[in-house]
Parts: sequence; C-alpha cells; structure tokens
Amino acid sequence: MNPVRVMCHQLSPRIADVPYNRALCADAIRGAAALGAQVVVLPELIQSGYVFNDREEAHAVSETLDGPTLSQWKTLAAELNIIIVAGFCERLTDGRVANSAALVEPDGGLTVYRKAHLWNREKLIFTPGSAPPPVVETVVGRIAVMICYDLELPEWVRLAALAGADLLCAPVNWPDGPRPGGERPGEVVRVQANAAVNRMFIAACDRYGEERGVNWVGGSVIVSAEGYPLAGGTAHQKELRLIVDLPLDQARDKYISDHNHVHQDRRPGLY
Repeated sequence: MNPVRVMCHQLSPRIADVPYNRALCADAIRGAAALGAQVVVLPELIQSGYVFNDREEAHAVSETLDGPTLSQWKTLAAELNIIIVAGFCERLTDGRVANSAALVEPDGGLTVYRKAHLWNREKLIFTPGSAPPPVVETVVGRIAVMICYDLELPEWVRLAALAGADLLCAPVNWPDGPRPGGERPGEVVRVQANAAVNRMFIAACDRYGEERGVNWVGGSVIVSAEGYPLAGGTAHQKELRLIVDLPLDQARDKYISDHNHVHQDRRPGLY
C-alpha cells in the first residue's frame, strides 16, 4: 500500500453564511488537490458555522443530502479525484437537524455520519445519530468518520478500529478553555491516546476564529498509529494546512511486541 497524502485545512466559517462557507470549502478543496492531497478533512459544521441561537436558526441554513453544498463536494471530488470529509448541518424531517459529516468519494460514493455524542448546547439543537461510525473501503484505504466530542468516548473510537479503519477522519470544533501553562490541548492528547491504543491514524480538523463569544482551540492534528503528532497538535489561532503522507498499511499491524496485539489482548468478559 502506497502512502496516502492527507490534508487537514483549519478554517474559520461564518455563522449562518452558507454561500461564504461554501466558497471557503471549494477553495480549500481545490488547494488540497493542487498540493497532491488524496484526502482532505475540513472542520465540523464548516457549511453552516457552529454557535446557533436555537434549532430554528440551524434549520434555516440546514441542507438535505441533495442540497447545494453536498452537490458541490460531489462535483469537486470527481473533478479533482480527491476524497472529502467535512461537516454540515443536515436537514432531517419534522424541523429536526443533525450535526453531520460527509465522506465524498471521487466515484460518487457518499457516506453520511450523524454525530452520536452531542456536546453541551448541541443537545438543545441537534438530533443525535444512532448509527456506529462508518468505516468506508475507499481507493486509498479504510476510512472511518466521526465528529468532535465522539472522540472523547474511547468505546466509540474502538468500534471504528475494530471494524478495520486505517484512518479516522474527524471534523471538529474544539471550544477553547483554560489549561495549565505550557500544556497541549487536552483534546489533542486524547486523540493521541486513541490512535496509540488502536494503532490507527487519526486526522482531526479543527477551526479557528471567534464566533458569538466562543473561541476555538485551533488544534488541528494528524497523528501516527503510534500516537505521535505528525503535523499540528498545538493551539494556533489562524488558518492552517497540515499535510502528511501516511503509510496506512502500518495501521493493519496491531502488534506492539512479539506477544502483544492491541485488539486481541482485550478481555471484554472481565470489563
């Protein structure tokens, strides 16, 4: 298996300004393809922005799976031969919305994941998903998708790993908070831990920029199967393009010693 070039593009969407955000995405996707990326990951809710006042505001800018944003991503994926993983506000039935992410393949394949674990006020706005994180057999390898706070639940990440994911792509919006001086963001540390205990690559794409009084970590990171940052991993309040060539075949070797296998050593009957 040849190395796969993966990019996380850390951006700053505008709340409820879908045309602006759609143009921002198009420029990012084209830029990733120009640098030879085979997979590009964009932030959570990049299509809509994040800090909604209420469900009605979110619904007003939500889109169905055949809406203009996903249609644009499908067109760009086919034109540029690139896999796109990005977040959007999905319109459901009966006035409901989901915090969703799409994995769009060049051949027209579309996989949509709805965030299962909602953070804070998301519970007042979004309907949680009930399906496990998908693991998609793409032309470059097996890619899993989940969103932001999902990464805080090790059982959820383990599901994707046990299903054979080589690379977990996670659009995120990490709200910034206090931490001891000199310490890395806790969200990044947890991504590293999840990668290491599963021997799985993880690409988490954060955002930056203040939105309605909320600031963001700006901690986009691409992590090796050993759990070490290959790019990013510290807080940056600016646009970032992280690009790494990932040897995804390493994620299929789960041995960490001659006699230890990170999944086969599990003893669920004891837990």
